Amino acid sequence: MTLEELKKSGHIIFECISGSRAYGLSTPTSDTDIRGVFVLPQELFYSMDYIGQINNESNDIVYYELRKFLELCANNNPNILELLNVPEKCVLYKHPIFDMVKMSFFLSKKCEMSFANYAYAQIKKARGLEKKIVNPVEEKRKSVLDFCFVLEDGASVLVEDFLKKRNLNQEDCGLARIPHMKDCFKLYSKAETPYKGIMKNDSSNEVAISSIPKGEEALIMLFFNKDAYSSYCKKYREYWDWVKKRNQDRYATTIAHGKNYDSKNMMHTFRLLLMAKEIALEGVINVERPDRMYLLDIKNGKFEYDELVQCAEELKEELSELYEKSNLPDLPNREQVNQLLVVMRKEFYSNE
Repeated sequence: MTLEELKKSGHIIFECISGSRAYGLSTPTSDTDIRGVFVLPQELFYSMDYIGQINNESNDIVYYELRKFLELCANNNPNILELLNVPEKCVLYKHPIFDMVKMSFFLSKKCEMSFANYAYAQIKKARGLEKKIVNPVEEKRKSVLDFCFVLEDGASVLVEDFLKKRNLNQEDCGLARIPHMKDCFKLYSKAETPYKGIMKNDSSNEVAISSIPKGEEALIMLFFNKDAYSSYCKKYREYWDWVKKRNQDRYATTIAHGKNYDSKNMMHTFRLLLMAKEIALEGVINVERPDRMYLLDIKNGKFEYDELVQCAEELKEELSELYEKSNLPDLPNREQVNQLLVVMRKEFYSNE
């Protein structure tokens, strides 16, 4: 079932605007995220073709099948639980059957860890951006030659420097393996002998091995630091994939405030921790944020990274005390949730 087919099916029972617009934290450039719940048509539900989720390519629009939705709620998934209390202005459609879903069925002490874990994942993302900003990778990709060295006069010398001093080209060189010495090779070079070169071309990921005539004398031993090359290739790929996919407006904000961390990720860290605190104290999920200005200050980079991490640690410790004293159940009543699922599905199908 495609997104278009779902929208025409009449099986959507809930649809809302979620994310920053629901939190009251949106800016003029914010995306509009749509989340919803649907009941799978009977023929698909009873077949082997169960579909738990339907979304667009960017995941800005996501609909969850009723069973998956209730299961995620029972697992106290923060992104799903918040759909139970989005502001009325953000509700685009609600089937009467969806009123059976009560927040009280799901809120439990499990929220402490589920919200905190999501929050700390955002801290890691924020720090990950700092690493990319502070340690950019040059667009010109290094080659195998940049990781090849020779031992000359007791010092490690880049093979390109070694060859340059002798007016030699890597294409005119040949390598032969040295038994029992990992990534070590004998380096040869003679104009009259056709060799494969140290590498075949700039895109090669390995050194080239040549057939060396018997009796040929090696110039020197070469070491290919293959592990360092592999690590560099991974870092290069990850960095330029990130550059290609990054949100330019969000990146510009990070550069503008100059704190070298993703302030939007950090804002969501505190949103999640503060929501978890409200659940413990009030037994409710406040989606539209009463602390909007504080969260926007975080997003605008008004705090240092280390300062925010310390505050997050203090909040996390506070959550442990609050949830220990809370009257919330340890876990949602899965039997009750399961019964809810059965009743809702039967009623929806009987009214089709």
